[in-house]
Amino acid sequence: MEKAKPAKKKELEKLDPVKVTPGEAVGVVCAQSIGEPGTQMTLNTKHFAGVSEVNITLGLPRIIEVLDARKSPSTPSMKIYVKSAYQTEPKIREVAAKILELSCEDVTRFSSIDISNMTLVLELDPERLNNYYITTKEVVSALKSRLGKKIEIHYSKNTVEIRDKKASVRDLYKLRAKVLSIVVRGIKGIKQVLPVKVHGEWVIQTAGTNLKAVLELPEVDPTRTISNDLWEVYNVLGIEAARRLIIEEIKSVLTEQGIHTDIRHLLLIADAMTFAGKLDGVTRYGVVKRKKSVFAKASYETPLKVLFQAALLNDVDRMTSVVPNIMTNQPFPIGTGRLTLVVKRDKK
Repeated sequence: MEKAKPAKKKELEKLDPVKVTPGEAVGVVCAQSIGEPGTQMTLNTKHFAGVSEVNITLGLPRIIEVLDARKSPSTPSMKIYVKSAYQTEPKIREVAAKILELSCEDVTRFSSIDISNMTLVLELDPERLNNYYITTKEVVSALKSRLGKKIEIHYSKNTVEIRDKKASVRDLYKLRAKVLSIVVRGIKGIKQVLPVKVHGEWVIQTAGTNLKAVLELPEVDPTRTISNDLWEVYNVLGIEAARRLIIEEIKSVLTEQGIHTDIRHLLLIADAMTFAGKLDGVTRYGVVKRKKSVFAKASYETPLKVLFQAALLNDVDRMTSVVPNIMTNQPFPIGTGRLTLVVKRDKK
């Protein structure tokens, strides 16, 4: 126990430089620390290994997406970590192929309609079947489960014949469009996969996201796999995971741009967006809407609308926060402005 005391004291000493003075305008400092570097950020989109389908929005657009808590990101993606047993190139490619949303059209070389026999004929591409680790039998099985028992399906090697006895020529053309769009394997929403090596470990980078379905796969490491979709993470993993994602996303964008910002500013933003137990963007419908001060609400984007509404409802602003006092040219509660001095005078 005696040895633990110096160690505890040493740890407490580390906290002294990071303590915030009571009355410090942490919100303003936070806004300046992120807003000023934001003026120098570029409008980047990062492409992975030249694959245009797999890209991630970076720079200022991504910061705006995160802070606004957009319902869906412009480039949804996932980082899928796999268990150690699948950390070889052949196995990681198999897992990636299993995750990829694969439609019948993706493995079909060409399709034709035989009017004489009222049959839809699909010629599957053996090279694509091999690349996607799927067989003709698996494709046919997926088609049967989606089309039902009324439609006959026969196959031999790489040829699949689909017949609907009651169909007209027009119906066959509609059937072809439906068949080619059927997902024969994979997870819905995962449009592209790219296995990449990061710090000596295989990771699957995706275009598109479906966190809940991916986490259910036995090959996937659920403790590290993550999506860049804030609302999906919130709905699947909860508010704490969403808070962590906000911090990590903003931090990674700033780091990629060569900008260093104290982590405490990012923590403050993430806390403001999530402390109510739900996701709120830094917008007039989110964080600003929670404010009780009429003037504080009016200072953001729609002043006339807010003031007219407050007058109509007879709202009262107690002028206890910073913004309303600045707007009305009064001393505001920051620093020494938070103190009220009482002088006790001697009676004579």
